[in-house]
Amino acid sequence: MSNNLASHNLVDIDFKEIIYELRPCLDTKGDTVDGLNNAWIFLNNPGQYNSYTTAAVKEIILAFRAASNDRSVVAVVFSAVGDKAFCTGGNTKEYAEYYAGRPMEYKQYMRLFNDMITSILHCDKPVICRVNGMRIAGGQEIGMACDFTISSDLAIFGQAGPKHGSAPDGGSTDFLHLYVGIERAMQSGILCEMWTAYEAQNIGLISDVIPVLKVDGEFVRNPLLVTDQWVNDDGDMVYGRKKSGDEYKAGKDLLMDGEIDLAPLDDAVNALATKILYLMPECTSKTLNSLRKKKLEHWDQNSQTNRDWLAQNMVTEAKAGFRAFNEGPKGNREVDFIKLRQMLADGHPWNDELVEAILPK
Repeated sequence: MSNNLASHNLVDIDFKEIIYELRPCLDTKGDTVDGLNNAWIFLNNPGQYNSYTTAAVKEIILAFRAASNDRSVVAVVFSAVGDKAFCTGGNTKEYAEYYAGRPMEYKQYMRLFNDMITSILHCDKPVICRVNGMRIAGGQEIGMACDFTISSDLAIFGQAGPKHGSAPDGGSTDFLHLYVGIERAMQSGILCEMWTAYEAQNIGLISDVIPVLKVDGEFVRNPLLVTDQWVNDDGDMVYGRKKSGDEYKAGKDLLMDGEIDLAPLDDAVNALATKILYLMPECTSKTLNSLRKKKLEHWDQNSQTNRDWLAQNMVTEAKAGFRAFNEGPKGNREVDFIKLRQMLADGHPWNDELVEAILPK
């Protein structure tokens, strides 16, 4: 075959903020396939729960374009380094120290963020989100832009915007209701209540959940959750819910005694990628693009006006919320919501005096 094929990448890049790997495809026997790969894209900021910086967002855009253009790539796996977090959204330190109070700067950042989401939705290859830990806030949004999700059963899923001065307008207000319905989208988007991995699977948010905790050489399901019954004595659905009381304490002790091994998660991701290998490539691409239309209808309609609002919000609630999260002591990283509402009810303008008054002390 000709080696003189044209490159359709915008630029050649040496990735520094993220990790980009080509791993050989596996056939149904588990053997590597010559000349065919899956592209693995890893967020690489585990010290800050794999939050994405501006520099990382730029690289993610180029990574998805590279994977989309690579003729050898069958599927894309989007994940992160470590076992604590897939992604917790934008880097709140950067938000608080650079973007807070600078709406025009944040508007340019949101152009990049929107392009990151679009690069996932427009990828020519199926995208598998490998959830190795928390998928929260903007992490939930980039995750929902993917086509499949396979998760560690230690992960949690949810939003954080209204708690910290933002709205989940980077994709959740466009995508979440398509997965779980309006009522549950309200529960997550407004109340910022978290779902366990099993709860997320039960309501249709993700495809599969994999135990990754090894105790005495055997893999066990998340010991912090109810996984041995569907309905309790009162008739409530309890499968996947967090345990309480002594049962939770015992589960926490077991969690501390075990070790996390993500090999079964990788096996499940590879198994899904192998299924994709045995499909017609262009029929697969057409089906992807047709199914993605429901997400894109909302995303294309709202992303630019949401960008404008999110930028202006950086001089009011986001400025206060991100500073509170960045500067507040551990366990107290939210503004004083009651004082904020009282001051606004008295007609106090949004200014530095108000922000300082509501920051955690």
